[in-house]
Amino acid sequence: MTGVAPDSTMIRTPDGAPVTMDVEGGVAILTIDLVNEPVNIITRAVRESLMELFDRIDRDESIKGAVLISGKPDTFLAGADIEEFTQLRDVEDATRLSRDGQALVENLEKARVPFVAAIHGACMGGGLESALACRWRIASNDPKTILALPEVQLGIIPGAGGTQRLPRLIGVRAALDMILTSKNVRAKKALQIGLVDEMVHPAILRRIAIDRALALGEGRLKRTARSGGASGLLLDSNPIGRRVVFKKAREETEKKTHGNFPAPLAAIQAVETGMTHGMPAGLREESRLFGEMAVTDVSKQLIFLFFATTALKKDNGLLPGHTAMPVAIEKLGIIGSGFMGAGIAGVAIQKGTIVRMKDSDWSRIGKGLSAISSVVKERLTKHQITRVQYADTMSLVTGTIDYSGFASADLVIEAVFEDLDVKHAVLREVEEVVKPQAIFATNTSTIPVTRIAEVSRRPERVLGMHFFSPVNKMPLLEVIVTPRTSDAVTATAVSYGKKLGKTVIVVNDAPGFYVNRILTPYIGEAGRLLDEGVTIEAIDKALVDFGFPVGPVTLVDEVGLDIAGEVGHIMFEEYGERFEQPRALRSVIDAGRFGRKSRKGFYVYDEAGRKGGVDSTVYEIFAPGRQTADLAEEEIQRRTVFAMLNEAARCLEDEIIRSPRDGDVGAVFGIGFPPFRGGPFRYMDNLGLDALLQQLDDLNVRFPGRFEAAPILLQMARSSARFYP
Repeated sequence: MTGVAPDSTMIRTPDGAPVTMDVEGGVAILTIDLVNEPVNIITRAVRESLMELFDRIDRDESIKGAVLISGKPDTFLAGADIEEFTQLRDVEDATRLSRDGQALVENLEKARVPFVAAIHGACMGGGLESALACRWRIASNDPKTILALPEVQLGIIPGAGGTQRLPRLIGVRAALDMILTSKNVRAKKALQIGLVDEMVHPAILRRIAIDRALALGEGRLKRTARSGGASGLLLDSNPIGRRVVFKKAREETEKKTHGNFPAPLAAIQAVETGMTHGMPAGLREESRLFGEMAVTDVSKQLIFLFFATTALKKDNGLLPGHTAMPVAIEKLGIIGSGFMGAGIAGVAIQKGTIVRMKDSDWSRIGKGLSAISSVVKERLTKHQITRVQYADTMSLVTGTIDYSGFASADLVIEAVFEDLDVKHAVLREVEEVVKPQAIFATNTSTIPVTRIAEVSRRPERVLGMHFFSPVNKMPLLEVIVTPRTSDAVTATAVSYGKKLGKTVIVVNDAPGFYVNRILTPYIGEAGRLLDEGVTIEAIDKALVDFGFPVGPVTLVDEVGLDIAGEVGHIMFEEYGERFEQPRALRSVIDAGRFGRKSRKGFYVYDEAGRKGGVDSTVYEIFAPGRQTADLAEEEIQRRTVFAMLNEAARCLEDEIIRSPRDGDVGAVFGIGFPPFRGGPFRYMDNLGLDALLQQLDDLNVRFPGRFEAAPILLQMARSSARFYP
């Protein structure tokens, strides 16, 4: 807790209380600080402590105003205690939880004295809903200060009045944008849209908050109404305009979610009810819909993923019983300035790492630096950083066509062409110039790291760091370890991956590792459907309807058909017929169509690389004169998805992944497996292994060898086991 001025009065609270109160100059300062927790969340104890202190303040006539502040260095209030959601038994339980939250916030709003929210760090979910109920909000201008309502990411809606107070404060359109996208709003933007009233330096946040609370309590400070401009009058401030806004919001939401995520539509309904029929009706509708959403299977799967990724943040990547301290990575060398190399460099410099990037000629280096600049400049354009910060960030990366500057690198990542001889040559060259304790990581997507490390003088310092494209947007990092990779090297790679903001899973070495291994049969089955006459549009639509962000044909165009072809070739050599490449893919690759990168693939692309419709001429390449086959959407989904599920089970059986959790997170964050289904292993549990095996058997009869059930599935079915007991 921050220091107390000499004239202040400490109010006794029980030892270890999550909220403490002291009074300074007639202002009560309530400091939230959960003991032995890294962040503040709204637990039952926090709610009870706040309600008790609200009562004290209401009874103490000497108190003129109050401040709500955090005792944590980087968090105001991170939202609700998600653990409570896992204990909800039914709709009534969940509805009651929402009403309890609404009651807490209403007490804050209707307190005898005005409350000021002093916001520094993350102000999320129930934390923001609490701040919305305060009479005045002040945010620190620190980059760590963000405000958001992320509930729809958990399959629920704001349940403590957020759907009612936010649109009344910043307008319906801005509120829906925040609620439906779960976007983080930084302090400067929050000030611009009226979400906060002031923005100050963190050093004076507490003092200014106390001043404002006293001024509000004494009537010296009044809120001025904000104008939303002409569009605000047209759309936010009249019933007809709002109907247009809600109609458009529903249409856009249905288009994006394909009916797979009910929470966004429920949030729209709660906002509309409140704005149409008044706040009491809106709060009733909010709690009712929160109750319904909180017990859906979608919410359960999304909450599982929340806990899984939270657990991975604490995972050092080592096997149980193994310990090693990670080494800080301050200087990074990158071999290859192409799409992946530049992407990795762009992320690294934004986290403060000094980067030296090497390629074969200066023109490639120039293109790489330009690509890095574009990524960083996007943050400048969005006003997330200043011009000075942009310049400082770009100063961290330099390029070279030799190995000058690599001698001091702590980590070198190669991102060169997927060719074993090339990777061997690079590894030999790097080991000649780097210090002995440097780590060498390959960004290979398929080639076994063990084979790459065969030429290394220090194989214990070699591993894989498989980033996904585009690096600045894809959240997953696969760290691939060989039997000879040391624990310290593994721990360092995992730690650095987290520093880059990635969700990291550790996988054992094998061709394709985990993500590409399960992706290859999925893509392959889509290609066989093309061979059989199913249209490109039908295949992509079926898998988007299933819940993938894009269909498999679009995905292979995005990744690059040449890369997919090389991956498929390596996988076929290792695993045999179930990875045999379909004619459609081979023919299109042989025709020199590599997808978006070549502006020619299965789809049409303009000069800027923007995707258009299907290129009808592609059919003449792989199936001249073919007859179109109509296949039920469910059949398309079954064949492609079940091929992926079966391979995921094999990966667990082969100990490529360490747990179903890692497999689910890897699939969701690496290839966009539908998060509302929880991941391949959660989905198999939901299907039931007996039902899954019956479907695999049926498919294997029709397509011998391709759908033979993984032995682990047969063993588990015999003992009625589940991946998640």
